Amino acid sequence: MSDSQTGRAPARTVPREPAEDRGYAATVRRLSSAQKTTAPGSPAYSRFVNRRIGRYLAAAAHQLGMTPNQVTGLSALCSLAGVVAVATVRPSWAVAAGVAFALLLGYALDSADGQLARLRGGGSKAGEWLDHMVDCAKILAVHGAVLISFYRFFDLRWAAVLLVPLGYQMVESVSFFGMTLNDQIKAAHFASRGGRPPHPARQPSTFRSIAVLPTDYGVLCLSFLLLGVERVFLAVYALLFVANAAFILAASVKWFRDMAALDADGRQT
Repeated sequence: MSDSQTGRAPARTVPREPAEDRGYAATVRRLSSAQKTTAPGSPAYSRFVNRRIGRYLAAAAHQLGMTPNQVTGLSALCSLAGVVAVATVRPSWAVAAGVAFALLLGYALDSADGQLARLRGGGSKAGEWLDHMVDCAKILAVHGAVLISFYRFFDLRWAAVLLVPLGYQMVESVSFFGMTLNDQIKAAHFASRGGRPPHPARQPSTFRSIAVLPTDYGVLCLSFLLLGVERVFLAVYALLFVANAAFILAASVKWFRDMAALDADGRQT
C-alpha cells in the first residue's frame, strides 16, 4: 500500500529540473525537498524507511524514463510474485526471504510511483485510480495466499486457524476502504466550502508512528521472513491480526466522530 494508506497529505511541488542538473543524485535531492506532508497517523516503517527507499527508486525510474503508471505496474508484478510464492511453494528460509523481498520491493515501488508523478509535475486521476486498484488487490491477495499456504503446507491443530487470514483480510479491506472514504468525504466537504482540508495542526509524533507499527503494511511484509518457521510465523501473523482488529475498532469510532463534526460544520453554514 502507498502513502495513501495513512491518509493523503498535500505535497510540495518539485522544482523544475535545471538542464545542467539532471543526474541521479540531483534527482534524489530534488525529491528530498518535495516530500508529502506526513500524516499524523503514519506508521514508522512507511514514514522513515519505505518513503526513503521509494525516493531512490523514483529517482532511478526517472533516469530510465519510466512513467508513474509503469512503476505502479512493476510494483504490482513484484507483489504478485511474492503472493504466488506464498500460495504455491512449501515454506522454507529461502522462500521466506524471497517472499519478503518481493513484497517489500513492491511496497517501495508503490511509494515511488507517487513521488515520480510529483517529480514529473503532478499525478493524474487515472494514475490514482490504478494505484488504489492495485493496493486493494494486494490486500486481498496477500491474505488469500496465506490462507492457501496454511491449508496446503501448515500442520494445523485446529481448522479454525484458517479463519485468521480471512479475518485479517476483512480488517485490512475495511481499514483501506475507510481511510479512502474519509479522504473523499473530507475533500468533498471542504471543496463545497471553497477550501481544502486543513493541514495537521502539529508535527507527526514519532511515538505514535512507533505505536501503530503493527498496522504498517511494511511490518506485515517483514513478518514473511519468518514463514519458514510455521509456529513462529503463525503466532506473529495472528498477533498482527489482533492488533489491526483493535486499531480499526478504535479508529472507526474516531472516524465516525470526524464525520459527525463535518455534519455539524455544514449545519452552521
